[in-house]
Amino acid sequence: MIFYSEDKGHYSHMARIVLAEKDISCEIREISNDEKLPEEIATINPYNTLPVLVDREVTIYQPRIILEYLDERFPHPPLLPIYPNEKAECRLLIHRIERDWLPLLDQMMSPKISQKEFDSLKKTLVSLISGIVLILKEKPFFMSDEFTLVDCYMSAILYRLPYLGVSIPNSKSFSSLKSYQEKLFARSSFELSLTDSERDLKYTFN
Repeated sequence: MIFYSEDKGHYSHMARIVLAEKDISCEIREISNDEKLPEEIATINPYNTLPVLVDREVTIYQPRIILEYLDERFPHPPLLPIYPNEKAECRLLIHRIERDWLPLLDQMMSPKISQKEFDSLKKTLVSLISGIVLILKEKPFFMSDEFTLVDCYMSAILYRLPYLGVSIPNSKSFSSLKSYQEKLFARSSFELSLTDSERDLKYTFN
């Protein structure tokens, strides 16, 4: 199994968290966001993008499908609920993250974005963050008693907040978010998932 990974891309990071959670033996070929993609990527992915997972005769190049494939291929520990209704709810949460959160990160982390656009997107991101504070008071993880694929998504997103200039207020009303962050980043899988470039993002609690 080979995983072609961006050195600090949030989509690649999510998959690396899953690989670490499940202790999957995998060759990770790290590619800098600043360098041109190797020619071999275009031959295995028609969109010529990262991340890409190659597992013998299977090649997968859509982030969510990579995560779900790894969860099904290596079922322990499970990162999606067993029961269909709970699994559907988890997938809907992922869908909302993909629709509402990830496009913001994609644009904010683009080197071509203007300051005006960045500031506007930052306000939207802060609004989304404020909206999950009450939700995080209800369960140990994101609307779940167990760590799921949703938390893999949120780990990669929340880790990048300081890099994007977004600070979590030191107030009681945001304590559930602080606690959630600490829980995610304290996991051994999260520490193992980080590349050197991601460590340089210098995450600090504000």
